[in-house]
Amino acid sequence: MTHTRSSTLIAILYGGFVAGTIDIGAASLINGISPFIILRAIASGLLGKAAFQGGMPVSLLGLALQWAMSLLIAAIFVFAARQLAWLNRRWVTAGVLYGAVVFVVMEYVVVPLSAAWPKVHFTTHAFIENLLAMLLFGLIVAFFARSADTTSR
Repeated sequence: MTHTRSSTLIAILYGGFVAGTIDIGAASLINGISPFIILRAIASGLLGKAAFQGGMPVSLLGLALQWAMSLLIAAIFVFAARQLAWLNRRWVTAGVLYGAVVFVVMEYVVVPLSAAWPKVHFTTHAFIENLLAMLLFGLIVAFFARSADTTSR
């Protein structure tokens, strides 16, 4: 039981922190801007346009928000994978599907309900790039969730 709890926590932490950090890098590359600007954009979900007037403290807030969301997203998958063994057996497929679900929730629920600024206009190119980034996110989370898979259930 302790091993299962420990491996579950490790899978959540690794999956969340690694996927969340790589997601910041991917957003920076996609948009051709500094990761610190990306972090301020994340913080703008709470602070609105004012986030871009802030410095390192606002970037750190963005990092904390990114990691908190990433850990939550990873925890949902890891706990689901403990209940549905096929998510670990077919982790690549499950990770891609989960990434697609995360993309839809973030793109069409979380961001529109936030104070995020600027409001992004739809382009096919940006849609594809952001979808691919979330598919990678899901793959990373699913990869680490496999480590929490135990046969002692």
